[in-house]
Amino acid sequence: MAAIWDLPVVYVCENNQFATEVPFHYATRNTDVAERAQTYGMPGVEVDGNDVLAIYETAGEAVRRARAGQGPSLIACQTYRTRSHAEGMRDGGYRTPEEIETWKARDPITALRHRVVERGLATEAEFDAIDEEIKAIVVDALQFAATSPYPDPITATAHIFSEQE
Repeated sequence: MAAIWDLPVVYVCENNQFATEVPFHYATRNTDVAERAQTYGMPGVEVDGNDVLAIYETAGEAVRRARAGQGPSLIACQTYRTRSHAEGMRDGGYRTPEEIETWKARDPITALRHRVVERGLATEAEFDAIDEEIKAIVVDALQFAATSPYPDPITATAHIFSEQE
């Protein structure tokens, strides 16, 4: 529909290569998600989903197209889920520990930090300060949650319905 109406939409597919525990390549004959966009007459681009700067550049181009009235785009970000599909699920049998470790070594946050420091755009000390600030926010949020009273379901439900009127 977005392609038919030339809507200014940017679709992003985070392809973590699995559907629960089923490898993507097993569940489809066409593993090239970006290529599928051509069927709808819109551009599709595959990008390294662990490369923050590549995603930023690709998304910028798609946003420019959308704002220029050139319709939708699809960005397929190839990445990897290093944890199980959901908490409590097993995480073995369908991939090897070596495969998981290989992808963990490609952590996008660590890679971005290294590139930014290498280019002299920020220092390790600045990143360390950001890390400490984030940790403090998380500790404060946890403390707030732990010391807050449990919500009253009746009051909460009544509040939700009163907002809908």
